[in-house]
Amino acid sequence: MNIQSLLEEIRQPWIKRVSHDMARGAGVRENFEKELARFFSLLEQAVLTGDPSWVDPIIFDWANAPTESDLAEGQQNLSTLISRANAFTFDVAKDNLSAEDALELLRATSPIFSYALSKSSHYESDKRVTFIENELSNIREKLEKLDRSKSNFISVAAHELKTPLTLIEGYAAMISEMLGENENAEALITGIRGGVKRLQEIVDDMIDVSLIDNSLLSLNFQPFKLKQSFTLLGKELKPICASRQLTLEINSFEGDSQLIFADSERIYQALRNVLANAIKYTPNGGIITVNGRILPGFIEIMIKDTGIGISLENQVTIFEKFNQLGKASLHSSSKTSFKGGGPGLGLSITRGIIEAHGGTIWVNSEGCNEETCPGTSFHILLPDRNEATDPKVAKFFASEINTHQTKTTL
Repeated sequence: MNIQSLLEEIRQPWIKRVSHDMARGAGVRENFEKELARFFSLLEQAVLTGDPSWVDPIIFDWANAPTESDLAEGQQNLSTLISRANAFTFDVAKDNLSAEDALELLRATSPIFSYALSKSSHYESDKRVTFIENELSNIREKLEKLDRSKSNFISVAAHELKTPLTLIEGYAAMISEMLGENENAEALITGIRGGVKRLQEIVDDMIDVSLIDNSLLSLNFQPFKLKQSFTLLGKELKPICASRQLTLEINSFEGDSQLIFADSERIYQALRNVLANAIKYTPNGGIITVNGRILPGFIEIMIKDTGIGISLENQVTIFEKFNQLGKASLHSSSKTSFKGGGPGLGLSITRGIIEAHGGTIWVNSEGCNEETCPGTSFHILLPDRNEATDPKVAKFFASEINTHQTKTTL
């Protein structure tokens, strides 16, 4: 019996067997049998001509049939169908043909089924990849929309809070004058003013984040020396460090006394944020060291502490806004106490300020361990700019140096 006759011999039993096993419901089975009949006809043509591509059209149609839920669940329906159909071909041939004819039929159909399975896997993978790309695109759009909403909320909330804060501060001052030297009342007024000041700092940080997010941060470039900022920071922070038995070492270095063009107030703010972070995560008795050096076109500032360090995963996100290290529930309410609390905006603002100057900032740490305290090193690159040039040009070179530094570190 020739191969065409063998195929015709098993055609109807094969269709019935496959449809009964893989289709549920009479209506579904009827439509499925029509599709199986079409597949079998193309299978027959492929066997007779020796060209497996005869089955391409129906494989393509079936590959594009899955529903969104099938794709979301990662189901491989087509590959499963082809594999089962191949297995049923063996069973039906064994039941309806002689052993010799069954082997002959399987030798002829197996290469076609192998081709069909490979093709179906390829189509399903492409379909799945396209589905995932679309899902990622949708998620990205939603995240961007959410981020814009957060930025808008921060901006609106911060500006709306400024007015009542100003009123509270003003009324507190008036009450203090009215009560005179009443010690009990003065203590309460001092507490109110302290709370207002802390809230004012948070509002100012929120406004800065909003400006940075919307590329609206304006800089007042003027000549100044880094040494001036470090002198002021030493006077401000050393009493705080003394209360925690911390040693703050601000060393002179090449480049700290030369004039550079930058926004001195914003640079002071950025450096203070990094030092405040070092104070916050260094246990009592630790050391915080400031050093620096001259690099081609840049001044590098290095702030190193003997604190608990930063885990590798947090080193990636530490400069993102609202980032918090450790559990917020375990944080102290004080900004200067060990692991003190905060909104998680300081380092994000610092990065925005440094990058607005055309510089860059990165962090190095062996990991986080509160027992061994591996410490953390922050590195800041500021353009060695002795005239008011375009910060965007310097930012490009800072990016190149940062890339080189990262590769060297790795």
